[in-house]
Amino acid sequence: MSDATVMLAAAEAGDPEAAQRLLVLVYEELRRLAAAKMANEAPGQTLQPTALVHEAWLRLMGGDGRKFENRAHFFSAAAEAMRRILIDRARRRQTQRQGGGQIRVELDESGFVAPAEEDQLLAVDEALERLARDYPAQAEVVKLRYFGGLTNEEAAQVLGVSVSTVKNYWAFSRAWLFDAIRSE
Repeated sequence: MSDATVMLAAAEAGDPEAAQRLLVLVYEELRRLAAAKMANEAPGQTLQPTALVHEAWLRLMGGDGRKFENRAHFFSAAAEAMRRILIDRARRRQTQRQGGGQIRVELDESGFVAPAEEDQLLAVDEALERLARDYPAQAEVVKLRYFGGLTNEEAAQVLGVSVSTVKNYWAFSRAWLFDAIRSE
């Protein structure tokens, strides 16, 4: 059993120091995942990787009695928490009070205006929810790769499958999502 798995079990059992030791152990890896995801976000993003890690940590270790089977399960849950945080932020930015996703256009600017980053993120999330209903394993690969920033090798380790399986799921999922988003 890895140190992270042992500390997860101790934290779930109520050891307050175990959660702190666990954070020290996994913080850099979580921050690396968050930084990889934030690198794909629109310029001017106010959320920083450190803040994303902290918010995800609070969601993961909050008092909802969540149990993690092992290190892989924990990192899978962390990728999902980061995805939910980014989706929630995108939805909030699109509310009418926040400008409803309006894009500032200069009068001398002409031509096609690209969709807002929030629109793209929400479209991916909606399509991903549909993918998860029919192809849950493939959707999990998307969450780990796209939202968690994991490589094929890291995703394979988390899911307990081969790298070639992850590559196949990733290729299938990208094509499926592209078609689903395009047909909307």
